[in-house]
Amino acid sequence: MKKKLFRWLLVILWMSLIFYWSSIPDLKSSLPTLYDTILRKGAHISEYAVLAWLVSWAWGRVKHDWYLLAFCLAYAASDEMHQLFIRDRSGQLIDVLIDTIGIIIGLWLYKKTSRLAKG
Repeated sequence: MKKKLFRWLLVILWMSLIFYWSSIPDLKSSLPTLYDTILRKGAHISEYAVLAWLVSWAWGRVKHDWYLLAFCLAYAASDEMHQLFIRDRSGQLIDVLIDTIGIIIGLWLYKKTSRLAKG
């Protein structure tokens, strides 16, 4: 029970970090526009891959990965909606699609790493 609670606390912590990063107005690097865009979209993929991996780890065995995908996708959509209320930010459907790539990668990585751990 303590392990399960700890895992869900990590999920909540990671979701809180995503929320925090989304709350930063005009979040951009000092890189040229193309490189900044690549960096930011890569960050979307990475942060949602981590979220999907953590959610899979916390949830444990599920019959279908659709539950995990739906949970993470709902958070991605709510995060983009949250950005609509932040100065110099905007919610973008394309970002939800990019987040979905990260979610799929995270689910795949969890399956691979959990199989390796089992042996």
